[in-house]
Amino acid sequence: MSFEQLAYFLEYGPWAEYIGLIFLFNVAITLVEIILDFTTSKERRRKDTGANIVIFAVGNVLEMTLYGSIGVIFLLWFQQFAFFTIQETWWTWLLAVVCADLTYYWMHRIEHHSRLLRASHSVHHSSEDYNLTIGFRLSIVEALFEYIFLVPMILLGFSPLMTIVAIIIVAQYQHWIHTEKITTLGFLDSLFNTPSNHRVHHGSNKQYLDKNFGGILMIWDKLFGTYEPEKEKVVYGLTKNINTNNPVSITFIEFYNIRKDLKRCRSRSERVRVVFGDLQQKPPCCSKK
Repeated sequence: MSFEQLAYFLEYGPWAEYIGLIFLFNVAITLVEIILDFTTSKERRRKDTGANIVIFAVGNVLEMTLYGSIGVIFLLWFQQFAFFTIQETWWTWLLAVVCADLTYYWMHRIEHHSRLLRASHSVHHSSEDYNLTIGFRLSIVEALFEYIFLVPMILLGFSPLMTIVAIIIVAQYQHWIHTEKITTLGFLDSLFNTPSNHRVHHGSNKQYLDKNFGGILMIWDKLFGTYEPEKEKVVYGLTKNINTNNPVSITFIEFYNIRKDLKRCRSRSERVRVVFGDLQQKPPCCSKK
């Protein structure tokens, strides 16, 4: 499949219509929640909501133009090295979504531990609110490298079209879970990523840190020991909050913090650990005030 063919299917094919409808549904329920919060006593930081909308608008334009083109070309190049060719049937599409969900789990988990990747992903976690606009609060930097994590699916034989559509489905599914309007869903909470499970993921409470990375299914968290049910009230935000509603600051503040830490480093190994190391194992230079 050429770049032109793939671009055509992503923009005009039947999947484009379905994904477009899901996106419109997500926008609609977000608007309804905003109206409900603004017309009731529900607390909502209005400047935070405004920042989320601005970040979403800029990110969406970049994703639909520059980032999307780069990602498509990148995956098409790797397709020549695929070990197999998986044909499109109903069950291979289902398999693609499951594989994309597993891919998302590990991408998400790595983003929480690698400082460079966390610098971009922290945008999504830095709000002290929890509402549907948080589902749109995604770093414009993050989209530049996330295509790398899709390469294994391409090598396994999934086409770039199947791979991209599958990961979009995983991402779009997660929008509705960014809400406090839904409490618990019984046995569904043990199977799927639900509002309750994802509230835990956004918690800065000690027992909630680095938990519930799954996109659609909770099976990956249970298999790899990162599942945590919602028990005590969730405190949203980072362990050290950024205290700003400026979209530019929200997007780049952690990169600025990395730059500050690099200035304190005394060796190349410390610099490598500052940029690429695990957040839980920072070099001595980072502990200095």
